[in-house]
Amino acid sequence: MSLRPTLETRAAQPTMEGAGVKLHRAFGFQDPSELDPFLLFDDFRNEHPRDFEKGFPWHPHRGIETITYVLAGTVDHADSLGNDGSLGAGDVQWMTAGSGILHQEMPHGNARGQMHGFQLWGNLPPAQKMTAPRYQDVTAADIPEVTDDDGVHVRIITGAFWGKTGPVDGIAADPQYLDILVPAGVKKTFRIDTYRRAFAYVFEGAGAFADASAPTGVLLEKEVGGQEVNIRDMSGDRTLIRFGTGDEVTVQAGENGLRFLLISGAPIDEPVAWHGPIVMNTQAELQQAMRDLQNGTFIKPAH
Repeated sequence: MSLRPTLETRAAQPTMEGAGVKLHRAFGFQDPSELDPFLLFDDFRNEHPRDFEKGFPWHPHRGIETITYVLAGTVDHADSLGNDGSLGAGDVQWMTAGSGILHQEMPHGNARGQMHGFQLWGNLPPAQKMTAPRYQDVTAADIPEVTDDDGVHVRIITGAFWGKTGPVDGIAADPQYLDILVPAGVKKTFRIDTYRRAFAYVFEGAGAFADASAPTGVLLEKEVGGQEVNIRDMSGDRTLIRFGTGDEVTVQAGENGLRFLLISGAPIDEPVAWHGPIVMNTQAELQQAMRDLQNGTFIKPAH
């Protein structure tokens, strides 16, 4: 067993997308190899409808997958293939854009006006970039959950974990997507296959992640939330932790517990030509996608 080193911790940065949705971006539009096969991660959490109600009107995607996980409120969606629906609290949509799709996502607050969810973009390998688009819409009730003797609770969106397997399947990057709650004061180690690239995203409470680059893999100097532990300073809510190679991640929850996403996948290791929501392998392919958008051939007819 080998503990994964903590390569970097950084706070998600406020930004604006769509028609004026205020959100926080943990990574995206920088070095695509950094967390390959993942390209972008957004945390869209707001208390005021004016900050998100204009939503994400019609826009294109090609060559990637978008993974939307809703915690509070709802997201109504529709696309150019005639699909439509609504994601509620705890639901997931895994959309494979493939050869091309136009869609829109319109968020709505819950009874208290709150909206919270995440969107992750996953890259597709060259052989799958022009496949037919498909959806995997998963309701909260269909996502397996497991709780161990220490009270650690895990929702398994995709991948195998603690004897259960998430409902999303057939994904090229062989991802594992976990929503983990660690109770106050509990220290827990999670296994991650060595071949995967991995990151954690803290969104509730406080905790410290062990660092293999420190002597004996001690915990970081200040836990997420500010209490001193040992090696390095981390902030709490909306914090990205990027891990190096290994097969274990160890975390110590603070006095109010800790909730975070633990996401990993097999790197694709291919060139990336990227323009917004369109991700291809070469500039020529990217330019062809732009021409397809302009001349109305972006959406491939169903066979």
